[in-house]
Amino acid sequence: MGKISKRPWGSFEVLSEGPNHKVKKIVIEPGGCLSLQLHHLRSEHWFVVTGFGDAIVGDEKKSLSAGCSLDIPEKAKHRVQNYSEENLIIIEVQTGVYCGEEDIERFEDKYGRV
Repeated sequence: MGKISKRPWGSFEVLSEGPNHKVKKIVIEPGGCLSLQLHHLRSEHWFVVTGFGDAIVGDEKKSLSAGCSLDIPEKAKHRVQNYSEENLIIIEVQTGVYCGEEDIERFEDKYGRV
C-alpha cells in the first residue's frame, strides 16, 4: 500500500493512482472535520466503510454510515465531519484531468488552513 499522509483531522493513504484517477483510504478521527472545499479539476465518489458522520455537498446535508456512498461533482463545495466515537473510514475515488492535492480551494477550516 501507499504511504500514510497525516492531517489534523486524521490521515489518508493512496491506494491507486493513474493519469486521470486516484483512489484513497481516508480515516477521519473522532471529532475530525475536513475543510469546506471544492475541486476545479476533479469529481469524487465516497464509499463509507465504517463509522458515522455528516457531509455537506453544495446546500445539502447528508448523514453518512457504513455502506452508503456519495458523489461530489467537480466545483461543488463539500466537507465531512466525524461526530462518532470511532474512526470514519471512507474510500474516495477521484476522477478528472488532475487529481493532485493542489486542486483544493478551501473556504473554511477549523485547523487554520484557509
